[in-house]
Amino acid sequence: MSRGHGGESPLSMERELPLVGVTSAAEAGFWAAVDVWTRKPQVANRRLSGCRLEAEREVNCCRGPAAGLASEVAALLPELRAGAVPVLDELVSSRAERMKVALRTLIPKAGAATCSEIVLQDFLNNTATFIPIDGKFAESCTFKKNNIYRFKLRQVKGDESSWFISVSIMYPEEWDADGILYPKTAWLTDVLLTKIVKWSTENKKSYFKNTLSLISVEKYSEYYHNLKAKYKEIVKIWPEVTNPEKFVYEDVAIATYLLILWEDERAKNGLTDKQSFIDLGCGNGLLVHILTNEGHPGKGIDVRKRKIWDMFGAQTHLEECAITPSDDFLFPDVDWLIGNHSDELTPWIPVVAARSSYSCRYFVLPCCFYDFYGKYCRKETKNTQYRAYLNFITEVGTACGFKVEEDCLRIPSTKRVCLIGNQRTYPPFSEKKLDDERSQYIRERRSCSLSTENNNLSASASLFAHNLTHCSTVERSMTQGSSAEVDSVAAKKWLAGFQPREKVQKLRNCATLDRDFTDHVVLQVAKALLKINQDSCKNDNEDSTGYWNKGGSLPLKNVADLLGSSILKRLKKECGGLKTLLRNYCQVFEVVRGQVQIRDWSKEKPTGKQISSGKRMLLDTCKTRLCWFFVNHPDGCPRNAEKCSFAHGTEELRLQTAARKLEEH
Repeated sequence: MSRGHGGESPLSMERELPLVGVTSAAEAGFWAAVDVWTRKPQVANRRLSGCRLEAEREVNCCRGPAAGLASEVAALLPELRAGAVPVLDELVSSRAERMKVALRTLIPKAGAATCSEIVLQDFLNNTATFIPIDGKFAESCTFKKNNIYRFKLRQVKGDESSWFISVSIMYPEEWDADGILYPKTAWLTDVLLTKIVKWSTENKKSYFKNTLSLISVEKYSEYYHNLKAKYKEIVKIWPEVTNPEKFVYEDVAIATYLLILWEDERAKNGLTDKQSFIDLGCGNGLLVHILTNEGHPGKGIDVRKRKIWDMFGAQTHLEECAITPSDDFLFPDVDWLIGNHSDELTPWIPVVAARSSYSCRYFVLPCCFYDFYGKYCRKETKNTQYRAYLNFITEVGTACGFKVEEDCLRIPSTKRVCLIGNQRTYPPFSEKKLDDERSQYIRERRSCSLSTENNNLSASASLFAHNLTHCSTVERSMTQGSSAEVDSVAAKKWLAGFQPREKVQKLRNCATLDRDFTDHVVLQVAKALLKINQDSCKNDNEDSTGYWNKGGSLPLKNVADLLGSSILKRLKKECGGLKTLLRNYCQVFEVVRGQVQIRDWSKEKPTGKQISSGKRMLLDTCKTRLCWFFVNHPDGCPRNAEKCSFAHGTEELRLQTAARKLEEH
């Protein structure tokens, strides 16, 4: 163990790693990485929910670095004992000129106690020191010296391109590892330092907000832990074919966020009654069930009933109905509209909220990309498709008169950004004017969509414009005056051509293709892969006893070229085409970085991990289908009958097979 560079540091350097491919931007990258660890520690330490930045101050070094720092720390922590100040003298370089001191509170998961830290940033010497606080703010506290650590950026003298980052610990032999806030020193040197180095060399600009930026992270951690424990049993009884862990805990996380958001809203406005809600496109209805159980009156509406609906009980109100944006689907007595992966309804939810009542608010979590009339077509190219779509939904909310806020949820999904419209940008008496502007905006979106289509939709556009003109002039109140019946019907509709999703969803995953056809395709691809290895082994004189031909690999494009246009056209009608077919036959194939190859089951080893529900279903179907390798591979199956999950011959097939096939068909 060596001493840190500079000679005056009391910390022992544990490890040092080089920065690869950086020159003048090394310092900026280092401080960006330190900022990530300071403000978002949960991205490295998964046992944390996040942190709360209590305060941040620049240090005045005109009276000397240590004196200036002690003054600023004392201002941040009046309860700090005087005996703790000498520690600062040891940690601060006499050459320090510009420094920053911050106070942060680390928030662990699972309801464990929080811990606060002082973060010292010395910009001249490129060091960031983290000093844990022992004790509470309201009481007398001091520094926890045995858990002080520091990151340092160092440049090799005479070499502008040679930079290193090290991590040092004040008392490594006395390090107090609790496994949550402070893992073992090996984690600090092997995991965290590696991440700091990686972040320092990345030049990524984030297009999204920090997670949970609109609510308290500490409160979220507590609420989520309680709700997860309360509703975890649903995972065991999940009747849908979807992954229960993902869907249950995702909805628990979304419910947690909404409950805190609404709680803060009640506190801000001095309200006691819990907010009501409607979940448009509620899917499995679990989010509705949780929010209802937690005291919020509401219901969910979806075009198709799910199996799990009957398990929730009468207190959870779920309605099977196709939703069409119109006057028939306004909710004047509801506080909040929810769109959780609401697909084609997503752009309409701000419109429905705006027209339902002046006090109606909305929460949407966009997923699939839909415009008002069909699939969303991106116009801007500087952003990703997802970022461009979020900008579009934000624009819709703004056009409807909402102040739109954005936040990022903590859910097991790549589409985690939610948009919230809970304030209006106009007074109530301007509602008529704003509604005309909404109609104009939707009409312009239709014109924009038409310009990108090749087919002639002028007749639909004329009908749409006619309907929308009527819509914008109609008063939305129960005292509306009588008018001609045809005008009344037209006024209720907001558009022509909107297509809600079908009640019965078509299976487009290659599962409905003729079995003889798919078997032929699979065998054709497998033979091509096996031939690659056979050709390379023709001149091999070694003994081939016990040899199992695993074949070679081909790019996905080359596999497509093998099959011919007629086969590809037939596969293209199915969602995903060739790639989906290969994925369905995962017993035979695997696609690794765009390369198709035969799965080598001789290398598949069982793990000691807990079996997921999906794998549990596979165990239930053990020996219910013939082994493809046993039937088709020239060398047979690489596993013996006892270890293979598939039947080696018809005599091994389980009796349930016939019953299962009858159920499937």
